Amino acid sequence: MTERVNAVRAALARRLAIDRRALAAFRVALALVVLVDLAGRVSDARAFYTDAGVLPRSLLAALYPGYATVSLHAVSGSLTVQLGLFALAAVAALALLVGYRTRLAAVVSLVLLVSLQLRNPLVLNSGDVLLRRLLFWGCLLPLGSRWAVDSGGGETDSVVGLATAGLLAQVVAVYATNAVVKLRADAWLRGDAVRYALQLDHFTVGLGNVVAGWTPALRLAAWGWLALLVLSPLLVCLTGRARAALVGAFAAMHAGMLATMQLGVFPLVSLAALVPLLPGWTWDCAEARAAVPWRLPRRPRTPLAARVPPLSRAARGLAACCLAALLVVNAVGLGLVGAPAGTPDQVTERSWDMFAPSPPLSTWWLLAPANLTSSERVDAITGEPFDASRPSEVASVHGSADWRKFYADAKREPRLRASLARHLCARWNRSHDTGMRTVELWHASERTDLDGPESVERERLGTYRCGSL
Repeated sequence: MTERVNAVRAALARRLAIDRRALAAFRVALALVVLVDLAGRVSDARAFYTDAGVLPRSLLAALYPGYATVSLHAVSGSLTVQLGLFALAAVAALALLVGYRTRLAAVVSLVLLVSLQLRNPLVLNSGDVLLRRLLFWGCLLPLGSRWAVDSGGGETDSVVGLATAGLLAQVVAVYATNAVVKLRADAWLRGDAVRYALQLDHFTVGLGNVVAGWTPALRLAAWGWLALLVLSPLLVCLTGRARAALVGAFAAMHAGMLATMQLGVFPLVSLAALVPLLPGWTWDCAEARAAVPWRLPRRPRTPLAARVPPLSRAARGLAACCLAALLVVNAVGLGLVGAPAGTPDQVTERSWDMFAPSPPLSTWWLLAPANLTSSERVDAITGEPFDASRPSEVASVHGSADWRKFYADAKREPRLRASLARHLCARWNRSHDTGMRTVELWHASERTDLDGPESVERERLGTYRCGSL
């Protein structure tokens, strides 16, 4: 009996262990994603994170009570403060990248990322949610034990424990819950889902416009992706080359998403999440082929580093509680477990329903015709002369995944529409001699028909006078 128990424990340890070099690569990938995320947001810092933008702190407090009290970015509504916090986050991410004061850098990166996300939750998607969760698990893991300024010798080749189990469970939960939801939809079972997804011009960019008509290939892609999602528990169950091959298949799919759709940081975060699953022999091959040594010399600890405590029993308890919460929340979101009465919607909401159970069935975009004091009519979003016809590249009209997400929220919330109109007026009047008098907001949609003509419908959302906003 004892031998059987020991064999089971050894098998679990082999599957839940993470190679220290994989953790190092995971650290680098996380840091790079954080830097890319910051770079993508800094150009819209005024619009999204200041009182002069689309979500001033007063409106944040009205829509999300409590967020303004816990977000460092909500301490001030000025652009200077926001840029300073962006710079601090970039410094922490760079320290994480090179493995300098690694745990402290990871904690600071997590705190600033959560603060930024809470300052404007209207521009987030599932990739942002996953990024902060990966950073959390990273704070509980020895990310700096290899290929880092902090690294030293003497450690074992791999790490196993509650934190590694939590990280791997988080990755698999994303795919497994998505598989359960997708299996409830005919579009995925028929193989039409990817075709529908690539017909959504507010998402489709780059290579997506080229392959959108490749029906047989897209049908195979839909079935292949659904099959991978169903098989996702094997990411943990398999070991060695079999696991590496499955990880490679998931990575190829995420690379395809990156090349075809405007999804924010989601594909990059997903690629980073796969790194800890790569087995040791892949890193043996990588190190054997490297032209330079990958382990940096250990530097002596300073009093600052000494004040950062190692993981304790309390940290292990936190990892256990978070692992249990991860499993319960995903079970509740799928309806496998009933939620207790009074549970907030944010807890039971499924965060991983990417194009599930089915992709949306219409392309949409926002129109913002504005009248100037010179009697000219312009599009307040693009700044070009107003054109009511369907844009050839809808994704370019939105500008980014963040703006697309905000426009979608503004359609549902009148206070956001008024705030958006005020921002558009102020932005134009700040940079043009000819003033903007009024701005209208329209929602245009085109229902997807794979086999026939498509027509555009328009809905007026409101007319706003610039001086009275």
